[in-house]
Amino acid sequence: MSVGLIALLDDIAGLAKVAAASVDDIAGQAARAGAKAAGVVIDDAAVTPRYVVGFDAARELPIIRKIAIGSLRNKLLILLPAALLLSLFAPWAITPLLMIGGAYLCFEGTEKVVEALMPHHASEAAAITTQAVDPQTLENDKVAGAIKTDFILSAEIMAITLAAIPPGPFATRAMVLAVVAIGITVVVYGGVALIVKADDVGLALAKSDPGSVWGRFKAGTGRALVKGMPYFLRVLGVVGTAAMIWVGGGIVVHGLAEYGLTGIEHAIAAAATWAAQAVPAIAGAVTWIVTAIGSGIVGLLLGAALIPVATAIVAPLWARLRRPNRVTSAS
Repeated sequence: MSVGLIALLDDIAGLAKVAAASVDDIAGQAARAGAKAAGVVIDDAAVTPRYVVGFDAARELPIIRKIAIGSLRNKLLILLPAALLLSLFAPWAITPLLMIGGAYLCFEGTEKVVEALMPHHASEAAAITTQAVDPQTLENDKVAGAIKTDFILSAEIMAITLAAIPPGPFATRAMVLAVVAIGITVVVYGGVALIVKADDVGLALAKSDPGSVWGRFKAGTGRALVKGMPYFLRVLGVVGTAAMIWVGGGIVVHGLAEYGLTGIEHAIAAAATWAAQAVPAIAGAVTWIVTAIGSGIVGLLLGAALIPVATAIVAPLWARLRRPNRVTSAS
């Protein structure tokens, strides 16, 4: 009886070790895959705070919560199954889809750069007359718009994650995708919540009693938060735009290399190697920086080439497809 019990405990211990190893493997793969999607994550965090601008402070966190739930729904109920189906039945489509997503990131990032350098007339946006809209309807519209934008960014995150997962069991790949989806959503929208409420925290701290050293410290910290947040948001927006361009460019360059067009990837790698050899003390950092710059240059050039295509072809075609059928309505 005791021998059987010992054998059973040994089997349980063995299963526990296998399970622990599997959990460690999933966590490790999720961390590596999530790191590759960091550029899109930064942009997601930079974009989202604008959706709560103009709302009462009491509605900011509920709005962010609604967007986060919509983001999880996008990732777990739509994009995760689609990614797994692609990996099973059409793995050849992953690289082209990644390249399309990368090209989109290059286009959107470059468009932001062009807009910053040569802003269009704001009068077009201002010309839209403000109508008396029910606050709840306005909030619902904002949330719906944010979830649609999140869908595009989430699709790129899931595609990058899928491409970064090594071949393995179906269940493991599903778990890695799920862990990345949940983890990135928590990080992005948790960070957005902190950013959005930083002003309120700063105002509360600024009202601290200056009668003590600790009170003066809290008041000074509060004033610094209130004054510093606009600059932080600007920096975050710049970093997000740069991340879109270099990540998108890197995806396209790597995709071209997979199809045998290795010239651009080799040129960037050669430049990074040369720069790292010139500064061996920080070779790793220099390699990363030069690679990002090279990918960013490719992304800017590609984005610049896509802007007129999107303006002259894609946008009119999309508007025509969305236009209601007036003939039907008239009849």
